[in-house]
Amino acid sequence: MTPYRNTRYWLRDFRRGGRPRTKKEKFNQAHSQLRNVIERAFGVLKARFPILDKMRRFSFTTQKYLVVATMAIHNFLRRIRLNDELFRRFEDVGLEVSNTIEMNSESATSATQHVFRPQDQTFMHQLRDQVANELDLLVGV
Repeated sequence: MTPYRNTRYWLRDFRRGGRPRTKKEKFNQAHSQLRNVIERAFGVLKARFPILDKMRRFSFTTQKYLVVATMAIHNFLRRIRLNDELFRRFEDVGLEVSNTIEMNSESATSATQHVFRPQDQTFMHQLRDQVANELDLLVGV
């Protein structure tokens, strides 16, 4: 599900420009926060298991098993190592992923048009609007 285009997205924009004012900004802020959590989780995985960051030309099946195996080890370590330095480094809530992908870019839009069928895009935009409406009711102004 994509964020709203031509609407504030990056967390630092909200820190500079104040709280989100519209339902689209509220959705984008929540999307950006969740994206940061996901990026940090993958950051830990790629830092702990460099093979995931620079995957060699393995078959798809082998790649799938590598990802599953490293995630299983990651989850095991997460449970037994409560004070793991790598986890602490990536759990810093002030750590924000860089905005290497411009959310207003036309190339991002054209890329999704080739991956998803038009009816899928329509469904996801409707779902995004529904989530934005719910967030607007929950968060208020």
